[in-house]
Amino acid sequence: MDINVGQLFISLLVLVFSLTVHESAHAWAANRLGDPTAMLLGRVSLNPVVHIDPVGTLLFPLLGMVTGAPLLGWAKPVPVATWRFEQPRRDYLMVAAAGPLSNLALAFVAAVAMRALLGLGTPAEPAAAAAVIPPLTNLAWSALQINVLLAMFNLLPIPPLDGSSVLAGLLPERLAAGLDRIRPYGFLLLYALLLSGGFSLVIGVPYNYVLSWLL
Repeated sequence: MDINVGQLFISLLVLVFSLTVHESAHAWAANRLGDPTAMLLGRVSLNPVVHIDPVGTLLFPLLGMVTGAPLLGWAKPVPVATWRFEQPRRDYLMVAAAGPLSNLALAFVAAVAMRALLGLGTPAEPAAAAAVIPPLTNLAWSALQINVLLAMFNLLPIPPLDGSSVLAGLLPERLAAGLDRIRPYGFLLLYALLLSGGFSLVIGVPYNYVLSWLL
């Protein structure tokens, strides 16, 4: 098995940072909207230690990257007390949307950085720049891909993903309650998508569109 250890390390590092920002964005939005629960637990933080789950954030993604196995990763969920919100349905929708939006923001920054780095890569560049620019460009490219993928994946309207909470906030309460009833089967539905090849279709189209737009 030919494993690029350097690229594996970069991808895992970017994933951990991106998930940290994602969960911190949930916590920050909840606090801004009136629920300090996550803030009091120290979750409004860019310290990965307070967000990572050893199995879901490190082990599963690492095994998936090495073996190509369809393993789903996750971070520690942010606790939200919706009863503290002024308008629970609307505010929880905004909290749920904050995670994927933070990943899209990171993807935009990565795209700008990558274009800037590519513009610096001229034939007359100094030797020091020639040594630094390619790995930085690779880092930006990994950050761009991973964050667009995280945003598109989390926007799927399948519990427990953020997209299901966003959709529940937009639907009439009766339909939202019906969506919540499939929550116990969410991971089964996600794995059904992965194993059937439907994941590539559902995620691939918006992923490629957003990626091409950012580039």
